[in-house]
Amino acid sequence: MKSRQLVVFLGGPSAEREVSLRSGAAVANALRSLGHTVTEIDPQPGAWQLPPGTEAVFLALHGTYGEDGTVQAELDTSGIPYTGCGREASQIAFDKRLAKQRFIAFGVPTPRSLAIHDRETPWPGTDWQPPVVLKPSRQGSSVGLQFIDRQEDFPAALAECLRYDDSALLEERIPGRETTVGILGDLILPVVEVAPKQGAYDYQNKYTAGRTEYFCPAPFDAATTRGIQQAAWAAFQAVGARDYARVDVMVRADGQPSVLEVNTLPGMTETSLLPKAAAAIGIAFPELCERMIELALARKPNRDVRP
Repeated sequence: MKSRQLVVFLGGPSAEREVSLRSGAAVANALRSLGHTVTEIDPQPGAWQLPPGTEAVFLALHGTYGEDGTVQAELDTSGIPYTGCGREASQIAFDKRLAKQRFIAFGVPTPRSLAIHDRETPWPGTDWQPPVVLKPSRQGSSVGLQFIDRQEDFPAALAECLRYDDSALLEERIPGRETTVGILGDLILPVVEVAPKQGAYDYQNKYTAGRTEYFCPAPFDAATTRGIQQAAWAAFQAVGARDYARVDVMVRADGQPSVLEVNTLPGMTETSLLPKAAAAIGIAFPELCERMIELALARKPNRDVRP
């Protein structure tokens, strides 16, 4: 294995900074364990510089700036390969409204939704009934996520949601089992089932140890598993993703999948969901990080993959 000069971007200015710092530290340690020289950079928009001789950048950023296409556009001007999706796909996947439009255009099964831009917006009418979910259009890691079981809770939930972005997505809440599917190159990884011990898979249950159970491979029959993986792959293609991502999919009681979103820079600690799925087929964490670097190095110069 050739030793390389690598940079890991971690931290950044988003609401998911702390999660990103953990991802980046894990990735940097894994790459160093393989003999690479790794520099860690905590970037701010337009205020970073790559060391001379940098061969590739591993993006361990999450949220705004890191996942919304901004840092990808900055890196494109450098000509240095970076991991994950390009600028356009990142922008589409991060904006839940744009991603939803792509899902619908490409026939990807996805919950019904409605875009909201004004905190004074009333309940949308008789076509909508609780339970529903409100999400900031451009956030990740369940930041600002609101579950609404009663119409009278809608105004307060909308105000809280719009603290994190200037628009929100109202979405029908799909009853069923929550899953996620990692994609690595041309591999569709085993399905992971996410099972909070109490309540929904919100920010607290996601990042508090012991509050959620994970099952990988998820205990579905073969036909249901294929359906979940096919829906995830279709969503990956719909947003124009490349190299790797993690796709969140709800599974209804009848086994039908419904795609929630595509995470273009998923968590990368050794216990995160994409690494967990990779480990289930024998890909250890350092090897996973190495594969992501190799996928980036295979592209010179960087170009968006367009659907």
